[in-house]
Amino acid sequence: MSTAAQTRVKPRSSWPASQIVLTVLGVAVSAVFLAPLAWALFTSLKSETEAVEVPTHWLPKEWTGQAWSAIFESGNITNWFLNSLVVSVCVTAVVLTVAALAGYGFARTEFRGKNLLLGVVMAGLMVSPAVLGVPLFTTVQQMGMVDTYWGMILPQCAPAAMVFILYKFFQGIPRELEEAAFIDGAGRWRVFFTIVLPLARPSLAAVGIFTFIASWNNFLWPYMVTNNPDLMTMPNGIATVMNSYGIQWAQLMAGGLMAGLPLIIVFVFFQRQIVTGVAHTGLAGQ
Repeated sequence: MSTAAQTRVKPRSSWPASQIVLTVLGVAVSAVFLAPLAWALFTSLKSETEAVEVPTHWLPKEWTGQAWSAIFESGNITNWFLNSLVVSVCVTAVVLTVAALAGYGFARTEFRGKNLLLGVVMAGLMVSPAVLGVPLFTTVQQMGMVDTYWGMILPQCAPAAMVFILYKFFQGIPRELEEAAFIDGAGRWRVFFTIVLPLARPSLAAVGIFTFIASWNNFLWPYMVTNNPDLMTMPNGIATVMNSYGIQWAQLMAGGLMAGLPLIIVFVFFQRQIVTGVAHTGLAGQ
């Protein structure tokens, strides 16, 4: 072998002990988080009789998609899925719009009563959504929005926490960037849309993802305001099927996986934005 060829061959570097420990720890933690998903998937591929056998076992003795077929036949799961998607997307869009405008207004404009209004908004962080259930339902009922999309969407669009997150982010943007644009003749709205919002993409992505997940998983409010089976969301629809037909564990696992599939997709494809957004919004311990 020539000298040039020998120089191109690099010795294989061995892993240090710390790297091995971290890898083993990461695999163990991942296994802990993935085990429930694996259990739900394997249970959904069992028959109902096998799903309740004692002692339990992980892998099905006879693989079957009966539970998946039953969940589609016994409930209007496609319609529930679309309802959840419509409600979650609309809530996310409204929350992003309101939180961005309110957060920027509190961070960059001065007006009478600003501190008092900001305190009122922040007070919303201390109120549990369950406490507001009855007054919100009464208001929605008086407005004639029971059993409507708007009745499910609008009460979820009071984003005190999201306003605070974007407010703190906008405060950290150097004012010199905006002042330079003002000197060049740009107005407040142009500065907001062309300078501030592009800088806020990580925070907006985090707020949007968190809002979508919270709206998709919301069970209590759609359950209170919706009696029409055609308007039910995924959590409410699956709960109705389980209550009507008893607890069918294989079907329950299939429905749970179906309901959680969009959230898994969001996490898989947007995990980088989630991590970046957490770092930018101050949710990492500030």
